[in-house]
This record gives sequence, structure tokens and C-alpha cells, in this order.
Amino acid sequence: MEPLPCVLTIAGSDSGGGAGIQADLKAISMAGCYGASAITALTAQNTTGVAGIEAVSPEFVALQIETVCDDIKVRAAKTGMLFSAPIIRAVGEALNGRDIPLVIDPVCVATSGAKLLKDDAVEAMKEIFHLADLLTPNVPEAELFTGLEIKSREDIFEAIEILLEMGPKAVLVKGGHFDSVAATDWLGIKGRQPIPLMQQRVKTKNSHGTGCTLSAAIASGLAKGYDMVTAVRKAQEYLNLALRSGFDLGEGSGPPNHLAPMLIEGMKQGTLSELHEFGLRLECMHGLSQLIPEVRMNVAVALPHATEIKDVAAFSGRISCTRKGQVMVCGHPEFGASFNVAKILLCARKANPEIGCAARLRLNNQILDAAAECGFVEAWFDRADEPDEVQGTEEYFLEWGTCKAMAEHTEPQNVDVICESGAKGIEPCLFFLAKDFGGLEAKLTKLLAAMADELN
Repeated sequence: MEPLPCVLTIAGSDSGGGAGIQADLKAISMAGCYGASAITALTAQNTTGVAGIEAVSPEFVALQIETVCDDIKVRAAKTGMLFSAPIIRAVGEALNGRDIPLVIDPVCVATSGAKLLKDDAVEAMKEIFHLADLLTPNVPEAELFTGLEIKSREDIFEAIEILLEMGPKAVLVKGGHFDSVAATDWLGIKGRQPIPLMQQRVKTKNSHGTGCTLSAAIASGLAKGYDMVTAVRKAQEYLNLALRSGFDLGEGSGPPNHLAPMLIEGMKQGTLSELHEFGLRLECMHGLSQLIPEVRMNVAVALPHATEIKDVAAFSGRISCTRKGQVMVCGHPEFGASFNVAKILLCARKANPEIGCAARLRLNNQILDAAAECGFVEAWFDRADEPDEVQGTEEYFLEWGTCKAMAEHTEPQNVDVICESGAKGIEPCLFFLAKDFGGLEAKLTKLLAAMADELN
């Protein structure tokens, strides 16, 4: 087997496991790299705060770096908590002249508010910025090192310019501290305009170690040969998923879920198996053929924290029926197999994250009457209201329509059914929403029973 690219992390140890060396090594491993470490300080901390810090001697920090680099081919390095001016200078001397990409995360304060950089170390930290291929300050850190008050995009641009003058090849000012719908990091590279790199903002208290995780993931990307923009984007995507998958660890701020990609990958086979079993039950469901539209039915199921169509499984050949009413599940369960139903599901989940699956059904007066009799909560959107900018693109129309229907509903968390009116040459459809397969099966059974009662 080919050796994994080695990434050296130079940082403090977090006894709670959420930040520092521990977070770095997890992120490096999940990126497919090998993690080596040089520990600068020991901390006694948990999710509520830092109880104590014991610094390692500068000489021993340097010895760790030199010993690793003398034997192992390090492909990239990153720094985190360096704590004191003597340690910073020792790290600078140990790294000076080594031809490896370096990410400097100028850690000053922990998520809990504890200071992780001594007052006399701020100027010393600036002295090593020229070694960095990338500097990754958050807004408070950028303010500290530039002396600016950062409140706007123009302030960020000015801060980037000042920081670049200190010697790094690139600067990433992280925008997590700004109050905005999207979290925007600004990447400034010498000789280029700053680039806005946006990610979905995640509402969570579990953000301990996000800076460590991001910088370690970027360093891993550089170790694998990615260019700077690609390395940052991939690291952002990883961190965003880890934040969306976070969990409560203690009483305070927990960490992102560093293992999220591996855990979700492990769920995929189980999801496909469950969808297959559900398809077998649908083929035996009496009367289901009445609900299958001309464009055929499909069922989509989302992985936890799904945001893209590739995170949603459906039947590759959809669900059809014969003239005699025999239901046939065509193709096989596959991720990314549905665009339309998957798009409806993903958009509905923005309003109600509890929704896990969706099904496309026929829409007619009999079905609507039965849905009303069942007490299903409906939300509607109409093709006549379609704005010019999405016309002609079915995928974007469905995204627009679903978001509109859910946003305009007084109780989006209770919506069972999204109805799309259709148009000339376009069949109207009804989309059932449910938490899981059991909930979807129960709703389908209830709807069919109501339709049978109407006929009787």
C-alpha cells in the first residue's frame, strides 16, 4: 500500500478531545492523511472551559518537530495553540527553511473564552507569519493582529491586505463570528482579489475546535497536492458536515463530529437495504396503482444531514404499474437516482429537518378529497407564479416552489402533503412527506382506505 501523506500538527493538547492536537489528528485521518504531532502545551479542559495549562519547554517543542521531520517525509504542517513567545520563536526556527506547505492558525482564545496566547506573544506570532502558505484568523484574531475593527466587507479586505503585508502567501479570514444567513470565509491570495467562500450556517452550540479542524483539513488538502482554493473548499465542506452532525458531549460547547463522513458512509448500505424492503412492501400494497402518476411514482429517502441530491436514495427506474393494477418497482435503490422527488425532499427538510422521506403521487380530486378526509396538512405551489429566472428548469422550479409553499404555510412543521398544480402538458403531482418509511407507509395506507370508503 502506498504511504499516506504525512501532516504535522504543532499545537496544544485538549484533554476533552474536541480541539487542539486531538481534533487535528481526527481531521487529518478523515482526510486520508497520516498525522504526526508536536505538542506545545497540555491543557486540563472539558466542554465548559480550561482549568489549567502546562506549557512544554520551547527546546522540547523544537526537538519534537526536528525529530519527526528528520525521519518522516512531512508533506504539510499546521500550527495551532503556540501559547508563548519563546515557543513561537522555537517553532519558527524549527520550521524555517523547510520546503513544506504551512498553515498557521493563530489561536488566541478558546471557544469557552479562555486565553490560549500570552499577551507578550502577539508580536512574536507576527514574526512567523512570513513562513505561512496560509494564515487562518477568525474575525477577533484578525482584529487583534491588524488593530482594525472589522464590521464590513471593506474592513475584511483591508485586514487581509494588512495581514498579507506581514508575509503569508494567503489569508483566510473566517466569517463565523458575523451574524448572517450564510457563513462566508474570505480568502485573500497575493496579487488577487479576495474570494468569498460561502457555506450554510449551522445553528449549534457544539463549535469547540472548529478552527483547529478547519486548518488541519486544509493542511491535509495541501499535503495531497490540492491548490489553495480547492483545499479550503474541501475543508469547509468537511467542517460544515461535522458541525451539522455534532452532538452534545458535556454541559458546555461540544466539538464537531469529526467522524461524520465515515459514519454516514456506513449508513448508506443500510439505507439502500431499507428502501429495497420498502419497495417490496409497496408492490404488495392493495390499491397503490391508483396513486401512481403517468410520470411514474418514486420514493426518496435522505441520509441524516443531507444537503445534496447525492445524499438522497431513490429507485433508479421509478415505480410503475400495469393496466391490471400490478405495481412494479423498476431498477434498484441508488443514491442520486432522483432529481425531482429528491429536490422536493431536500427543500422540505429546510423547513422541517424531521422529514426523512418523500413520495411522488398522482393528483386528482378523488385523492385530494381523501387526503382532506384523512386530515393531512397541505401546502401548495402553482406554476403560474413561477418567476422568470427559474422558468424552463424543472429542478430549480421544484426547489423554488417547495421553499415557497413551506415558507408561506402557517405550520410548515406539520405539512404532510405538497401539491404542485401542473400546467398544459405537465401532469400535476402530490408529494407525500414523512419522517421515515413506517410513517410514509402508514400515510399511504390511510389515504387508500379513505379512497376506498369514498367509492363505497
